Amino acid sequence: MTRFLVVPQWQGSPSSRAMRLIDGAEAIADDLPRSALTRVDVPAEAGEAVGTGIRRFSTLTRVRDALAEVLASGEEPAVVIGGDCAVAVPAIAAAAERHPSVAVVWFDAHGDLHTPDSSPSGALAGMALRATIEAGPFVADPLVPASRTVLVGARALDDAEAALLDGSEMTTVAADALADPASLAEAVAATGADAVYVHIDLDVLDPAAVVGVLEPVPFGADPAHVSASIARLRERMPLVGASLSGFAPASRDAAVEDLGTILRLLGALA
Repeated sequence: MTRFLVVPQWQGSPSSRAMRLIDGAEAIADDLPRSALTRVDVPAEAGEAVGTGIRRFSTLTRVRDALAEVLASGEEPAVVIGGDCAVAVPAIAAAAERHPSVAVVWFDAHGDLHTPDSSPSGALAGMALRATIEAGPFVADPLVPASRTVLVGARALDDAEAALLDGSEMTTVAADALADPASLAEAVAATGADAVYVHIDLDVLDPAAVVGVLEPVPFGADPAHVSASIARLRERMPLVGASLSGFAPASRDAAVEDLGTILRLLGALA
């Protein structure tokens, strides 16, 4: 059975409304099977940068280490539920340790490719994908090479992120390309990977499909296309880990509007 690890981390987000991520993670948890659910404690305090250039770094590393410990406690695949998308980084580390040739598929409206020096906010969520392919304060060694990384649906890139992609071996797949469910599987197979980790930030979806995100970006993916693309990908190679993040409903009551869509995406991952 797939394990679900709920990590209501908000400290990696740049948003002034980041604490909505706590309610989002808990709303999802309420609809998951209790027998397969583990909650990872997130400290209440914001934390300090401690000279890293990453806001709230001290708390973020505590959550990183706690999540890594839970991931190491079982062999079966886990789906990590955030919180902000930095929760994916220790999950990718765990997958890469067990499957050295893993590819990472990162669904996100944003690139998440900043460094502490380039980031306008100092928020780790905006550096999360970069932290998997390049050593830095949060991860001592690269987890996967850029050549086995596929960024899907990104359409709100800062100049520094666009410049990185221009010279990178990273593959990009546009949101509208997912209308052909084979396009993602073919892109991942072309990396030479023999297993895959999938991360979904909900803002990859079109704003018409999901309301409870902090930074909606027009012209996003159709949830049905995302699910079909993941299903086709799983026919090509094993899914060895996954994460979903970015659910930030205006209230717990408002969460109901999006939960059907989110649970269908989780079904594709699990």
